[in-house]
Amino acid sequence: MTREELKQKLGSYFKEHAGDVIRDVSRLVAIKSDKEEAKPGKPYGEGPAAAVAEALRIIEEHGFRAKNYENYVCTADLNDGPANLDILAHLDVVPVSDSWTVTKPFEPLVVDGRLYGRGSCDDKGPAMAALWAMTAVRDLGLPLTKNCRLILGSDEECGSSDIEYYYKQEKEAPMTFSPDADWPVINIEKGGLVGDISASWEETRRTPRVTEFKCGAKINVVPGTAACVILGLSPYDLTSYINAIAPVTGCRYDAEDLGNCYTKVVCTGRSCHASTPEIGNNALTGLLELIDMLPLADVPSSDALFAMAHAFPHGDNCGEAIGIALSDEISGKTTVALSMLELDETHLQAYFDSRCCLSATFENTTVPAADYLARHGLTMKRNPLRAPHHVSGESDFVKTLLAAYTDVTGRPGFCKAIGGGTYVHHLENGVAFGCDYEDVDTHMHGDDEFIVLENLFDACVIYALAIADLCA
Repeated sequence: MTREELKQKLGSYFKEHAGDVIRDVSRLVAIKSDKEEAKPGKPYGEGPAAAVAEALRIIEEHGFRAKNYENYVCTADLNDGPANLDILAHLDVVPVSDSWTVTKPFEPLVVDGRLYGRGSCDDKGPAMAALWAMTAVRDLGLPLTKNCRLILGSDEECGSSDIEYYYKQEKEAPMTFSPDADWPVINIEKGGLVGDISASWEETRRTPRVTEFKCGAKINVVPGTAACVILGLSPYDLTSYINAIAPVTGCRYDAEDLGNCYTKVVCTGRSCHASTPEIGNNALTGLLELIDMLPLADVPSSDALFAMAHAFPHGDNCGEAIGIALSDEISGKTTVALSMLELDETHLQAYFDSRCCLSATFENTTVPAADYLARHGLTMKRNPLRAPHHVSGESDFVKTLLAAYTDVTGRPGFCKAIGGGTYVHHLENGVAFGCDYEDVDTHMHGDDEFIVLENLFDACVIYALAIADLCA
């Protein structure tokens, strides 16, 4: 059978079984499987355990050997051959709001070629695409000598302890891909550094000074709002400074008179994930830019805030000021996002999130950042870097995946690096492989999450080709 004939057979197979694919995805989407309180035999609560149970039923209906690993994960084996390929997907989802408009979060609905529902895109749809790919390979009698195992976890969204549990009992397959990211292949996941910065001083009464600063909820989120309280400057006093800095930062600044010479200032920017700080507008650094202009008293709190403003100037998303702006050809630039800061009358605590390129080390990242901050009166813990993940784009494994992607989509296949982490970050030969397109906003983790059915069926064919090639 030629490659073109195989593609046509697979395409016809999934057209014939399109309703069955949608049915299986919908069965999983209908289960509210966000993490809950652990119960005996249900490590992540009722919902994730129910999703595992339903997945096991579906696997058995497909005729595969199924195994439940104590409701942490479940698996499906394509055959009894030696392990060669693992496909790693997940059944848990993030919590939902009550602001859905197309359908209820756990009432899957097909509208205009899209399947709506929580988990349709992340990651229940892709999980079933992988299962149906295995089914097609078997039903079409494609010659295989090695096994493909589908591993369905239930704690990816909250730390991946499920996979840690699984790999304490089982060995990694020689190759692993996760259908829980973007096409074509993500073969590099950057390392990371959490910058923990502090300063302390004796209380002072001199004014004007910042008496309170509070911004940020999570280290891995670029904050969209930041607020501080200033004693000794009125909203009127701040007007000219705000008018000068707002066009520079692109942030909005609102000053409110709290009485007794206290003024609250709120800076509004645009939030985003810390792995991609360039697509947001950091309200924290925006507020520091304003503070750096103000005629504050020469007191320790002012010195600390001025130092932070100079260390993390607004728009510096690569750590140039603190001396860690590294890059390399295959993984790109190191990124830095100052994401949390709290200040009171005697103390400052701040954190930054850095996603480090492959050339980053403790010596060229942690050390220079800590040294720079120390010279400016700030203490940074000398934390180690989180190791990056890299699978060679020249490996036969990755080339095979890219070929399957191009054969089906007609788009060029290529590898890319990301600042975030996926399910395969700690696996020696694991990559992320589909099945979202960057030009389609599927509202993943948001209201009205969906998967485009045409893309879902393309993924089925791509994964079937990959399985046939890698396990032949």
